[in-house]
Amino acid sequence: MNALFNFRQLLSQNFKQIRTRFDEEYGISWSFMNAEPRPCFTSTCLVELLEQHAYIENTQGLKIQDDIVKNTNYLVLASDVAGIFSLGGDLNNFKKYIEASDEASLTKYAMLCVENLWLFHNMDAPITTVALVQGQAMGGGFEAALSAHVLVAEKNALMGFPEVLFNLFPGMGAISFLSRKVGMKQAEEMVFSGKIYTGAQLYEMGVVDVLAEDGKGEETLNQWIKKNHRSLNSFQAIQKAKKRVNPITKDELTDITEIWVKAALNLEPRNLKIMDRLINAQNSKVSKDHEAVTQFREAA
Repeated sequence: MNALFNFRQLLSQNFKQIRTRFDEEYGISWSFMNAEPRPCFTSTCLVELLEQHAYIENTQGLKIQDDIVKNTNYLVLASDVAGIFSLGGDLNNFKKYIEASDEASLTKYAMLCVENLWLFHNMDAPITTVALVQGQAMGGGFEAALSAHVLVAEKNALMGFPEVLFNLFPGMGAISFLSRKVGMKQAEEMVFSGKIYTGAQLYEMGVVDVLAEDGKGEETLNQWIKKNHRSLNSFQAIQKAKKRVNPITKDELTDITEIWVKAALNLEPRNLKIMDRLINAQNSKVSKDHEAVTQFREAA
């Protein structure tokens, strides 16, 4: 099987928890998440995202006989779940690992998250990564959005870090990515307050790069690409320069994740009871009525 066939097969592959699409005009590869049994980063969802994104990066510019693999200029992470981008880490499994003092399994999952964030943030190929947030992006979902080169969000999308409610912190990139965008003081406040922000608020703060009207996220993203596509080379060069000036290394993400694992294993039974409420919020798969966010707040 040649690489071109594999590329086309990958784009049409029937993944279990993501849907892919390729828009040829501007070279946009899409990854739409639809994790089960809850809209969070299950291990299956993470593995499938890593497989798709790594393959796209590794096939850039590959020539097969007289044909060339279709290049991806933009790699977009989005969701197929109405009103929810991602509710973050798989808290149900977190709780099981913590109760069993299973450091190995907790670490394996956490490092899988880091591999995804690092690849999305640090594509070697000339690819601009984009996160499209429509609805709720909580905890690890917000971290995933922050790892993109461009964060597009609808005005009333909701993003925040509820981990402080059960005496933990978002350990897979939140402080690293936020501190580069808004400074360490603001990043600390956002992480440790547990506050939920709207897309409009985060745009004013400089966290969201492109703001869309509610229900117009994909349309706005496409308009942004159309408007800026002629400047893609300079945009990508500037992104590389920014990384050189204020780099985020894989070692940084890994070291912080190791701190997170140790802290998670120190949680007390009362903390895990609060985590149970957030697990119920993840299981509810709510969207328009924002019940999940209400449960996050009431868990405190």
